[in-house]
This record gives sequence, C-alpha cells and structure tokens, in this order.
Amino acid sequence: MLDPFATEGYDLVLAGHTHGGQLRIPGIGALVTNCELDRSRARGISRWGSDMWLHVSAGLGTSPYAPARFACPPEATLLTLVPRGTDPSRKATRTRRTTRRKARSEVR
Repeated sequence: MLDPFATEGYDLVLAGHTHGGQLRIPGIGALVTNCELDRSRARGISRWGSDMWLHVSAGLGTSPYAPARFACPPEATLLTLVPRGTDPSRKATRTRRTTRRKARSEVR
C-alpha cells in the first residue's frame, strides 16, 4: 500500500483512521489495526523504507464496531514541516502529540 509512494519519492505520508489501534495493551501495543499496516505503525511516526516518513494519527474517534478506547487516548497532532536544505541543526520533522494528559513527544 505504501511502497508505491516510496517508489515515487514521497518524503512524507500522513495517515489516520487506525484509531491508534484503539484497543491497546500497555507494553505490547495495538491488538489490531483493521488495515494493512503492521501493529507497530498503528500510531506515531516511523520510517517506511530509507527515505519516506509515515505519520499515523490515533485520531479522536472510535470505530463503529468497537465504540471504546483502551490504553489509547484520543489525540490531535501538530506537525511542523520545514523545507529541505534548511540548517541541519534544526529538527527536520517535529511531532507534538496532545492528549488529555498533555503528553509530548518529539521525533528528529
């Protein structure tokens, strides 16, 4: 599903609708994703291949088939994108995830 984007040279793919796995077990992660993504990529930012970033938002809602969340708080994500060729000391891609607990994470 994502390989064609990587082949075409995409730098970043923004995705959602896995609900972050929606039902997660602490220390293990998502039980299912209901899509072709592996469970480790159910939410957050990761590399796809050597050149492409993938960001999957856990989102705010729930699936109509499982109208609950467990160990997967709703989130809205703010990404700050900077152009290529900027000062390498700056973060190329920064992710801040805001949840009910006001959690923050950054990715370089």
